[in-house]
Amino acid sequence: MQSTIFHTSLAYLPSRIHESPRFMFRKAAAARYRTVDSFLRFMSSSSVRPQQRYAFLSDLGLSQTTTQKGVCDGYSWYASGPKHSQINPATGEVIGTVEFGSGDDYERAVKAMLAAKEKWALTPAPVRGEVVRQIGQRIREKQHALGALVSAEMGKILPEGIGEVQEAVDICDFAVGLSRTLNGSVIPSERPGHFMMERWNPLQGCVGIISAFNFPCAVYFWNVALSLVCGNVNLWKPAETTSLVAIAFVKLVQDVLKESGHDPAVATLVCGHGKEIGEALIQDPRMELVSFTGSTAVGRHVNQVVAGRFGRALLELGGNNAMIIDRDADLDLAVRAALFGAVGTAGQRCTSLRRLFLHADVYEEVLGRLKQAYASVKIGDPLDSQTLCGPLHRPEGVKLFTTTVAKALEEGGKVLVGGQPWHGVEKGGMLSHGNFVQPTVVEVPATAKILEEEAFVPVMYVVKIKDLQEGVKMNNSVRQGLSSALFTSSPTSMFEWTGPTGSDCGIVNVNIGTSGAEIGGAFGGNKETGWGRESGSDAWKQYTRRSTCTINHSKELPLAQGINFGGANENGGEGKIMD
Repeated sequence: MQSTIFHTSLAYLPSRIHESPRFMFRKAAAARYRTVDSFLRFMSSSSVRPQQRYAFLSDLGLSQTTTQKGVCDGYSWYASGPKHSQINPATGEVIGTVEFGSGDDYERAVKAMLAAKEKWALTPAPVRGEVVRQIGQRIREKQHALGALVSAEMGKILPEGIGEVQEAVDICDFAVGLSRTLNGSVIPSERPGHFMMERWNPLQGCVGIISAFNFPCAVYFWNVALSLVCGNVNLWKPAETTSLVAIAFVKLVQDVLKESGHDPAVATLVCGHGKEIGEALIQDPRMELVSFTGSTAVGRHVNQVVAGRFGRALLELGGNNAMIIDRDADLDLAVRAALFGAVGTAGQRCTSLRRLFLHADVYEEVLGRLKQAYASVKIGDPLDSQTLCGPLHRPEGVKLFTTTVAKALEEGGKVLVGGQPWHGVEKGGMLSHGNFVQPTVVEVPATAKILEEEAFVPVMYVVKIKDLQEGVKMNNSVRQGLSSALFTSSPTSMFEWTGPTGSDCGIVNVNIGTSGAEIGGAFGGNKETGWGRESGSDAWKQYTRRSTCTINHSKELPLAQGINFGGANENGGEGKIMD
């Protein structure tokens, strides 16, 4: 299906252009705007009415002027809770209005899921995989409109918005292949005439997914694509401030389920406030697995509640990620990685670079290169093709940024780059109400307590180290353990860094940055990051229950470990229980 507002022919373009995110959007340039630049200029123009700027909403079945119902049980969209305005963080404009769900709305959705559960669980896994394949294809067809919505509602720049949608497509592709390889083990039995194996069955209960604002669609698909092929029914509670993205994606999922003849209640949605809907979800014993992405403080509460009822909690929490640039590093690569890691998504990724440890021999040179690189970063409208740093998602982020910089200065820090909220537009301009700050680099002493804290803002701390061992110690000194990176040309250092005495994080990189991950590997972190793993590798096992199965195809009943009970043979060997 071709998007109704995005199309153009690009057969004349060189093939290498097809590799860039910018080309991906250019390929889908609006019919009335033949290039991405003209489309983005139109989107950014202060003279354009909001309903024109957000024309892509209609391609997703959304409207800026009509209130969207925020609950779907698979058969209808409804809601009876409060209305919530969805705000563009770059402009302060209202993109749309969502009516949130109530406790009764939540219950209706759960009951619909439970009614659909058995049939979906009995559907062959490859058939479930085919449904997920179709979901991925439907997302591909709407990728550019969806990416624009992610950028407009969350605030990340357009290439990142489109890239996040691509991540949803990729995990669907991964799940399709997985649907034919949900393999158990055949285990040799010690008893004659016995066959032993493992089976991975769907969960007895439901899967609840609570996602954060910073990746409003990718995290959902990390969970739901795998969970669907494993045979589960799923309820999504998205971040309140990115509810339009959730509605747009669930509409696509629902369309595929209905068109393929499957019960659409296997993937339900309840938009709402965390204190009502989120709390109901984590307290609900029918939610056998709760996947939560968010802050460590809230994650601790989620874990306690879910564990208290013996449910499973899959937690993706804080990061506080570090990079070490050793004396033998390729500095060109290292500086580029540090820039994207710290500035990408305006520092609002779980994997964003917070702490940069520089070997004394390259300290001054790296700082000089970083200052030059930061000077080239354009702050502004995320839908502007030249922008590299968009806004913080909420006004509270600007306050957090200000207090974070002030605290760093109190602890002996020195601002090298940035340090202030950004007011780079004329008063009254379209971006004058946006949540913008300057990407910031602060030099701090190694003893600064602020190094132990994660702030979801584009502030990177720089510390001088004398050797790799000191860098590893500092990397591991914080409570979080998500992502880490080392830049070096030494094979010895590479293997030490990735080994048992190296980084204690869940993601341990060499010569690439902390930010960004392929879907083929399990994503997640250790310590206060929550120990959760999503996406690739064998993360699918979390969405199943393991059954160790023994089949006796003999006429005897020997016991394991050679135990004799009520009928041992005369020679003391294994016996059978006698009447």
